Amino acid sequence: MELGTLGNSGLVVSSYALGTMTFGKETAEADAWAILDRFVAAGGNLIDIADVYVGGESERIVGRWLADRGGHDDVVIATKGRFPTGDGPNDHGLSRAHLYRAVDASLERLQVDHIDLYQVHAWDPLTPAEEWLATLDDLVRSGKIRYVGVSNLTGWQLQRVALLTRHSGRSPAISLQPQYNLLTREIEWELVPVCELEGIGMLPWSPLGGGWLTGKYRRDERPTGATRLGEDPERGVEAYDRRNTDRTWQILDVVSEIADAHGVTMSQVALAWVTAQPQVDSTILGVRTLEQLEDNLGAVDLALTAEDATRLDEVSAPVAPSYPYEAFGRMVSGRRNLLR
Repeated sequence: MELGTLGNSGLVVSSYALGTMTFGKETAEADAWAILDRFVAAGGNLIDIADVYVGGESERIVGRWLADRGGHDDVVIATKGRFPTGDGPNDHGLSRAHLYRAVDASLERLQVDHIDLYQVHAWDPLTPAEEWLATLDDLVRSGKIRYVGVSNLTGWQLQRVALLTRHSGRSPAISLQPQYNLLTREIEWELVPVCELEGIGMLPWSPLGGGWLTGKYRRDERPTGATRLGEDPERGVEAYDRRNTDRTWQILDVVSEIADAHGVTMSQVALAWVTAQPQVDSTILGVRTLEQLEDNLGAVDLALTAEDATRLDEVSAPVAPSYPYEAFGRMVSGRRNLLR
């Protein structure tokens, strides 16, 4: 697995990260440990968690694994805070009051003395960005966290974070964790350009579109059984009725054809495409089983051809709203073509 720096920082991370959202719920602790061991053995070093995953149990499982393995000198631990961890009015959000408690609680569950990458899980409309950025900077200076990241922000929010930290001299956000896959490419309109401009690395979550890009769902056949959509067809942004469109099936057809041509799985093609995108420093693998991880790791050595990439880019191109993206986007593209 390749290694590279995250954003403009000196933090070295593997080209794939391991997501842990299933640990403690869909994945038993013994199985989670086996997945962690295999991921590290394959050269992976970035483990992504959040304090709200399974009520903190995902952090506890990783913490027990770290303690058993002798600490986390060889891995990069990333976790997140923002969403409710209790019933009190200050048990959620990005206030100074909540962030201090959230970081201390994550440190205790993880059984470590510092968190390598602490990420804001989402924007908080009630707390000024100046407050939580100052808090995170204090936490960096205290040694409780090493680097700051953000997740699920819009373009203007990410640009505001970059400007505020630059002009205040506070610790910058070195990474953005957005949803990004062949079915969901809207971040390319604003978030990707901000990341490129500000030197912010990307850690895409849901690179397989909640399982859609594995090829396990079928036209006109609602999912059933022990899958995420089989248990809840209306689950989140990847709900069956939302994704069951002609565009989705056209994308899946091309992914399937390319997978067949290379003798690999659809998952591996989808992962290879995401990981090859500009500004992507590490793609988060969200697996429930060791078998799924083994399949995903097959993407590490898969190099898509230029023709493959073009076909995937064209069939999955996001449909931009007419204004200002579509209308003025053509003008920008035309202007850039003059320089080629």
